[in-house]
Amino acid sequence: MTRRPKPNEYAKYYQGYIDLAPKGNILTNLKKVHQETEAFFKNVGEINGNFRYAPGKWTLKEVLIHLIDAEQVFAYRALRFARKDATPLPGFDENAYVEAVDVSHRTIKDLLKEYKATRNLTITMFKHFDDWMFDQIGTASDNKMSVLALAYVIMGHEIHHRGVIKERYLGN
Repeated sequence: MTRRPKPNEYAKYYQGYIDLAPKGNILTNLKKVHQETEAFFKNVGEINGNFRYAPGKWTLKEVLIHLIDAEQVFAYRALRFARKDATPLPGFDENAYVEAVDVSHRTIKDLLKEYKATRNLTITMFKHFDDWMFDQIGTASDNKMSVLALAYVIMGHEIHHRGVIKERYLGN
């Protein structure tokens, strides 16, 4: 699948993420974005993993677990919608998710293994979706969303957070 989602396939809130996602083949781009994020966090280094740029802000490890959690939630939504499950899905509180897990004792290397497993599962799932499955629309957080839009949100959300880290954590 290479087409981009149309504005009527997602809530306006997701526009920024979708704009950040690369154009082209979804599977190729999911792999590419994964490789970029993996290299990015390896370059950040273990010593910086528990750094937060301000009180009350997430550490770099917490940002990484957030990316993992969010991808699992978005992929689950994609699976439900692709299978024509019309049950409206609730939103999720990303702050509550991060607060519920202590990653301070985990290494970035360990978190990257979980991230890689999550992305491999996402890619495998999308690999077996037919084009009509990407066109399926479901409801999450009281908004309509296509499976295709969810694939783009996964990528764009990740790219967004890398940008936040560069700007706020690394000062680039």
